[in-house]
Amino acid sequence: MEHVFQVQGMTCGHCERAVQQAISQVDAQAQTTIDRTTGQVVVHSDSARAALASAITEEGYTVA
Repeated sequence: MEHVFQVQGMTCGHCERAVQQAISQVDAQAQTTIDRTTGQVVVHSDSARAALASAITEEGYTVA
């Protein structure tokens, strides 16, 4: 299943890695594509959307 998130606050490569690691803690098999300039995070995962969004939020980013 494809989940598309708008994530605010990602400004560097470290931010991208933090978001990817948060997602992988929910689903280690998830495939994640991040476009930092637009704030778009696309996740291919069977995990619940709310769980993925919560993991991103816990890293300190805002999911719009």
